[in-house]
Amino acid sequence: MRSTVFLVLAFVLCGCESITNTLPPNASAADIIKESKTLSEVKSLPPPMGQIPVSVYAFRDQTGQYKPSSGASSFSTAVTQGATSILVQTLSETSWFLPVEREGLQNILTERKIIRADENNDGDLPPLTTARIIIEGGVISYDTNIRTGGAGVEYFGVGASELFREDLISIYMRAVDVRTGQVLISVSTSKKVLSQEVRAGLFRYVSLKRLLEAETGYTTNEPMFECVKQGIEKAVTELVLRGMDKGVWRSKT
Repeated sequence: MRSTVFLVLAFVLCGCESITNTLPPNASAADIIKESKTLSEVKSLPPPMGQIPVSVYAFRDQTGQYKPSSGASSFSTAVTQGATSILVQTLSETSWFLPVEREGLQNILTERKIIRADENNDGDLPPLTTARIIIEGGVISYDTNIRTGGAGVEYFGVGASELFREDLISIYMRAVDVRTGQVLISVSTSKKVLSQEVRAGLFRYVSLKRLLEAETGYTTNEPMFECVKQGIEKAVTELVLRGMDKGVWRSKT
């Protein structure tokens, strides 16, 4: 009897060797966000004739989507609400644009008032840098279950399966001339969000009154933050390239 149990357990373990990440992850220290392929494209753009001052007032989630939940209602949004910060960071990574602070403009104005009110300060402050271009737009769509599927097999109580799901986010971005209000360039990008589940299990009677059952598996979900970040980085790259094609700005080369 024991030999039969050991043989079945060995078979399950051998069949599950390809399944990784089944153990809980260990705690890890904070780390910097790794550079993505789309950010490398932003940094590899040809050098410009000169940096263009740009401002971003709001680049937010316009989907209105909330995270799916079972049972009680959830008020957590499906898309990150920090798209403005991601866009400003991306603009600062390229040599084409010089982003000026506008989301926290009221804080800057308050600090300047405090400096002027200081008796020990002459109050001589340089004027704020003005922007020539305003970047507008946002995350305009989040579509779930664009594609779902999977595969599985089971034989003699031993089985394995794999399921996947694809979602899609879409981003629109436009450059607006501050002097005329004209929309100079408008671009759009999309990014798939992949979720995957892998399982393997065993369900078998090893004797008349003895049942052996084992199960293992893992799931992976592509972080929504990374998807929004890569979509914005791709949009900035396309914005620069399309602006060069239309003659809105020029590169040194």
